[in-house]
Amino acid sequence: MAEQLPVIQLGNPSLRQKAAVIENIQDENIQKLIDDLIATVIEANGVGIAAPQVAQSCRLMIVASRPNLRYPNAPQMEPTAMINPKIIAHSTEVVKGWEGCLSIPGIRGLVPRYQAIEIEYTDRNGKLQKQQLTDFVARIFQHEYDHFEGLVFLDRLESSLDIITEQEYQKMIVKNI
Repeated sequence: MAEQLPVIQLGNPSLRQKAAVIENIQDENIQKLIDDLIATVIEANGVGIAAPQVAQSCRLMIVASRPNLRYPNAPQMEPTAMINPKIIAHSTEVVKGWEGCLSIPGIRGLVPRYQAIEIEYTDRNGKLQKQQLTDFVARIFQHEYDHFEGLVFLDRLESSLDIITEQEYQKMIVKNI
């Protein structure tokens, strides 16, 4: 049975560690972690989560884009577990977009990211997958991938002027979409 896991917050040293490669995808603990991360991201109204955010230092992320209060215009997709993912190519175009993080509640930042990426990852059944991601879903992937490197979205900001509170974001940005 999947359970919601506690999400660690900025300041916890686990968020700043490099995550380990997963060697045995079929390990029952990894399979349970996948289910628990899916339950956690859905319950928290997130669109993605990485294992380091629940203090598990391994290269596993869930990309789970869907419209919600935090991201009303997000595209709908099935939650997808991506194990040991890599960016194998990216666009030259970089776009700035608003990001938040379950580990940094109450704050948003205007973060530059590649507009399009080509990725590969292993799915939960051990199959290698290749995909092209663009726009918002590419942004989710890059945000979660940063967690494997010990980075958070605040590290990517070009200026501290690109920070806004969640309350102001909802008033100024979401209301005007």
